[in-house]
Amino acid sequence: MTAVLATAVLLLVAGCSSGDDKTPAGRTGSASAPAASSSGAVGSPSPTGPPAKGSVKVVSTLTEGLKSPWGVAALPEGDLLVASRDEGTITRVDVETGKKTQIGSVPGVSPGGEGGLLGLAVSPSFASDHQVYAYFTTASDNRIARMLYDDQKPADQQLGAPDTILRGIPKGSIHNGGRIAFGPDKMLYAGTGETGDGGLAQDKKSLGGKILRMTPDGQPVHGNPEADSIVYSWGHRNVQGLAWDSDKRLWAAEFGQNTWDELNLIEPGKNYGWPEVEGKGGKPGFVDPVAQWRTADASPSGIAYAEGSIWMASLRGERLWRIPLAGAEPSAQPQSFLNGKYGRLRTVLSAGGAKLWLVTSETDTRGTPEPGDDKILQLEVK
Repeated sequence: MTAVLATAVLLLVAGCSSGDDKTPAGRTGSASAPAASSSGAVGSPSPTGPPAKGSVKVVSTLTEGLKSPWGVAALPEGDLLVASRDEGTITRVDVETGKKTQIGSVPGVSPGGEGGLLGLAVSPSFASDHQVYAYFTTASDNRIARMLYDDQKPADQQLGAPDTILRGIPKGSIHNGGRIAFGPDKMLYAGTGETGDGGLAQDKKSLGGKILRMTPDGQPVHGNPEADSIVYSWGHRNVQGLAWDSDKRLWAAEFGQNTWDELNLIEPGKNYGWPEVEGKGGKPGFVDPVAQWRTADASPSGIAYAEGSIWMASLRGERLWRIPLAGAEPSAQPQSFLNGKYGRLRTVLSAGGAKLWLVTSETDTRGTPEPGDDKILQLEVK
């Protein structure tokens, strides 16, 4: 990677970047713009990349009053499914009216700390199999299960019994990972955390601190780095964002510890360094991040790809980051939007073209909820 980008801050923040410190009471809506700087030369934007400077317009508030929202997945017709981390429920949100309908609870969810009902994904064959996938914390582990979704049944009774496709992902009070998504290859990917035990990230036999790739049935995929393993990449601290660009490259966002949060370009079988390296280390055998941020400015969660850029929701940073891409590298400095205006930002989801859904995260015990929290915002970006 030739360009590793960093935003400068006045204070180096110590401690876990997963948002352990509660945000200040109230929201300014006018937080000072980050003083962007680069640790490497950044040339003129590539003619094939998006503009160096983008824009974000909040078109509307789709819905309000969500409780600890975490994972979000779009149904084929566009409506959204939203997971409540702490309540273990899934709610359907009508994208035309904002109406919320609780479709059911996921049995076995054991919320606590950063664990609970986390990522959601809709089967790429949903039209025929009607399967919804969930990543969640139980009393003993993190696991992935799929459930039949029947919207003809009464509200709150529309989810079938969970069919567990993967169990045994390490759990902890912190760093449970949790993001799942189906890739362009129709395989299921999952970002996991190392539960605060950095050694798990470097242990190929552990499912902690990894990006996993599996069939919809939870089995290893032909073409994985090791034929009998679902481990796709390793050396991760706590992956919470997964997205693919227009050329089907996989990007992932993850928490750093004391210094650098990361955006990584994921390649199969590669080691992303944790806990030996945090941020750009330049050490042989480890892959450096494409972009990095001070932990106070990010604590990244969900990411999405739209209009030639990666869009990254930030918890502690309380802002939405835009990282314009020219191929596999940034074409310009990252740019932040909505600084402090909506509080902690958990999930961002592409809705096609220049449209994004953005989910706030003020009711996750680490925010400062205001009337209406938590919300889903409709954005127009470029």
